[in-house]
Amino acid sequence: MNVSDVVVPAGKPEARLPDPRSGALPAQARDVHRLADTVDHAGVGIAEIDAGGRLLRVNAYLAEMLGHAPGDLLGRSIFDVTNAADVHADLAQFDRQIAGEIDRYAIEKRIRRHDGSYVWCQIQSTSVRDETGRFRYAVRVQHDITDRKRAEESLAQRQEEQAALYAFTTSLQKARLPEDVYEPALDAIVRALRCQRASILQFDDSGRMRFVAARGLSDPYRAAVEGHSPWAADAENPAPICIADAAGPALDADLRATVRAEGIGAIAFIPLQEGGRLLGKFMAYYDAPHAFTAEEMNLARTIAGQLSFSLERIRAQATAQRLGAIVESSEDAIVSKDLNGIINTWNRGAERLFGYTAGEAVGRPVTILIPPERLNEEPAIIERIRRGERVDHFETVRRRKDGSEVAISLTVSPVRDRLGTIVGASKIARDITAQKHAEARIRDSEQQLQDLLAAIPAAIYTTDPDGLVTYFNEAAVDLAGRIPKVGEDRWCVTWKLFQPDGQPLPPDQCPMAIALKEGRAIRNVEAVAERPDGTRVPFIPFPTPLRDAEGRITGGINMLVDISERKQAETQQRILLNELNHRVKNNMQMLQALLHQAGARTENQEAARVLAEAGTRVAAMAAAQRILYDTTGATQFSARGFLES
Repeated sequence: MNVSDVVVPAGKPEARLPDPRSGALPAQARDVHRLADTVDHAGVGIAEIDAGGRLLRVNAYLAEMLGHAPGDLLGRSIFDVTNAADVHADLAQFDRQIAGEIDRYAIEKRIRRHDGSYVWCQIQSTSVRDETGRFRYAVRVQHDITDRKRAEESLAQRQEEQAALYAFTTSLQKARLPEDVYEPALDAIVRALRCQRASILQFDDSGRMRFVAARGLSDPYRAAVEGHSPWAADAENPAPICIADAAGPALDADLRATVRAEGIGAIAFIPLQEGGRLLGKFMAYYDAPHAFTAEEMNLARTIAGQLSFSLERIRAQATAQRLGAIVESSEDAIVSKDLNGIINTWNRGAERLFGYTAGEAVGRPVTILIPPERLNEEPAIIERIRRGERVDHFETVRRRKDGSEVAISLTVSPVRDRLGTIVGASKIARDITAQKHAEARIRDSEQQLQDLLAAIPAAIYTTDPDGLVTYFNEAAVDLAGRIPKVGEDRWCVTWKLFQPDGQPLPPDQCPMAIALKEGRAIRNVEAVAERPDGTRVPFIPFPTPLRDAEGRITGGINMLVDISERKQAETQQRILLNELNHRVKNNMQMLQALLHQAGARTENQEAARVLAEAGTRVAAMAAAQRILYDTTGATQFSARGFLES
C-alpha cells in the first residue's frame, strides 16, 4: 500500500500527510508513515472495507495477489470479485459484523483475479468502531491458501479415488456373473475419473464391439457407435486413447457429429485386456472439453485391469464349472496328475472304471493302475508330456482295484499354468473291452469269409469304391495266370481283356468298372481274359457294387466263371450236329433220288402219283432238317423260315 493510495474512512475528511523525506514531520507522523510502509510490505493481503462492502484501502500484496493495480480496486465491492458459490456465507457473516452481533469472523473463499482465475484466501475480518461502538470499517487480513487448497483437493480427490477403487474391488469379490461387475465398474469410472457418463463394451463371438453396460447414453447414440473400435481385435498391448476436445479433428466427421450431437465434450477409450488378449474397452465421457492427466490415465488403467481380471475370472469360473460338470458326467475316466505321476483329480468315470474312489486315488501314484509288465509305459508318457507332446489313443491295459485288468484307450495331454509352463498331465481313459471283443469277432468273421471265398472254385476279387483291388482268392490267380497287385490293379485282376469277338476290351470299360460307375450289378455278358503266357480264357463276370447302411458304394465284388469247358462242349456238339446233319441230308437225298427213279419207271399212274408225293414229302423233311441243324446251338429257330422251307 502506498501512502498516496490511502482513502480516509467515511465520515472523516481526507488528510494529506507531509512528505516524510522533508524532515518536517513530527515523530508521530513519521510513525504513521512507518506503519503504512509496514502494512504495504506485509506478507499478507490487508484491506479496509466500509459497511457497504466497498474497498477503502488495499496494500500492495493484496493488489498483486489479485492481479490489479491498487487504485483499480478502491471503491469496488468485495462481493463482486467473490466466487458466486462463496458470496452467501461471507455476506451473512459480514451483515452480523456490521450489526454488532460479532466483532470478527474468519472464512475461506475464492476471489476472482484480474485474469479471470480464482485464488483461495483465508480471511479474518475485524471490526473497527468509534467511541460509541458504531461500525466505522472492517480490516480484512487475507492469506493466500491456494496451494493448501489444491493440496487438500488433491488429497480429497485421491481419497475419493481410493474409496471408489475400494468399493469397486469389494464389489468384485462378490461378483458371480458379468452383470454383477458392470454396475460397480460404471460407479468406479464415474466416481474416480469424475466424468459424467460411462460405458463398457466387449467383443462378441463375431469380433464386433458391443455395449454390455452404459450410463447416461441415449439409445440412438449407442446404436450409431456400436461396433466402433480404435483397435483391431488382435491388437497387442493397445494404449488408451484420449480426446480432450470432441469437436476437434481427432474423430472422423461422421463420428464427430454423432458424439457432438450426444453433448459429449471429451472422451477416453480405455482398453480391457487380460493375458495379452483384448477383451473390449470402457469409455469415459465428459460434457465439456477435458485435459486428461497422467494420474487419470494411471487410474483408468487400474480400473481397466480390475474390470478385465474380474470378467476373465468369471468367464474362467463359468468355463471351469461347465468343464467340471462335463468331466463329472463323463462315462470316460478323466484323471489329472503332476509331472511326478501323483494323481491330483479323479472323476466318477474313473471310479467306475478302476474301482478306486477319489479319496483312495488322489495323492497316490498313478502306477497303482499299471500292471507290473507295463510300468515302463509311464516314464515314456511323462517324457513326451514334458516335451509338450500329446499322446493320442494309446491302447494299453490297466489294472483295477480288484486286480482284474481292463483294455483301455488312453489320451494324455499336457496341463499348463497361466504362464504356459507344463505342470502336469490330463488323462482320458476309455474302456475298450467291448470294442476289442467286437474287433475279434470281426476278425473271425473276416477270416471265415476269406476261407469261404478261398474255398469257392470260381475266381473272386473285391475292390474299393475307386476300383482298386483289395482282395482276391487263389482261383482268381489261376484264372488270371498272375498274382494281382492289391492297391495297384484297377477294375480287374487279368492281364488283358477281350470281347467274345476278339476285340480288345479297355479296363475302364470292363463289367466291373461299369458296375461301380453306374452303381448296378452287371449280368449276362461274356469276356475273354488273356494270361501273360498268351493263353485265353473265356469267362462270365458277375460284378456287384457293395453299399453301406446309407446306400453309399463302398466297393465291389466280382466273380469270374471260367466257361472254357462249356465252350469246348459246345464246339464238340456243333461238330456232332454237323456230322449228323450231313449224314441225314445224304440219306434224304438218296431216298429222294430212289423215289424219283421208281416213279419214272412205273407205268401205273396211281403209283407214279404216290411216289411223286412221297418224294415231295422227303424234300420238305430235308428242308426242315437244314433249318434245324444250321441254327446256333440247335435249341431255337425261326418259325417263319421253318414254314417257308
